[in-house]
Amino acid sequence: MVDDQQIVAQTKKWIQSVVIGLNFCPFANREFKNNTIHYQVEHGVTRTDARNALLKECKRLDKDKSIATTLLIFPDYFREFDTYLQFISFAETLLQQKGYEGVYQLATFHPQYQFEGSAPDDAANYTNRSLYPMLHLLREEQVAKAIQFYGNADEIPERNIQFAREKGEVYMKMLRDSCL
Repeated sequence: MVDDQQIVAQTKKWIQSVVIGLNFCPFANREFKNNTIHYQVEHGVTRTDARNALLKECKRLDKDKSIATTLLIFPDYFREFDTYLQFISFAETLLQQKGYEGVYQLATFHPQYQFEGSAPDDAANYTNRSLYPMLHLLREEQVAKAIQFYGNADEIPERNIQFAREKGEVYMKMLRDSCL
């Protein structure tokens, strides 16, 4: 069994090698270097556990302004991508209900991530395929500042998809899996 420290170390390696290394998120390098990413491993295996963990991380971000972003990692839950997607829908509604709309936004990563309408073996899916199911909580205010600095952020996903497809599924899978 993998312990929490190893899960966090693997996740950091994935961020360095894939997210930053392939420039999938041009904003990640700054937060990674500044050590302002909080990594929270949640071992709960129910929707209620995941709900409580998400709200706990929102409260952590409310209290600790030195944390720019949080990765909430679920190594033992959401093995099925459909279950994960159902929770994401629930989580977005929950954030609205709890008054966090416009405060925090969710980015989604899963080992079986599949864009709607894409084939399971489409290399583009690796732009969001992580080592473990996770939720990425971002501060909306910081996202807005980063986008203002970066410029046309709408081009980022398309650029990432094109790059992943050029590299191919074998390469993308090998790179991600090398982080384990």
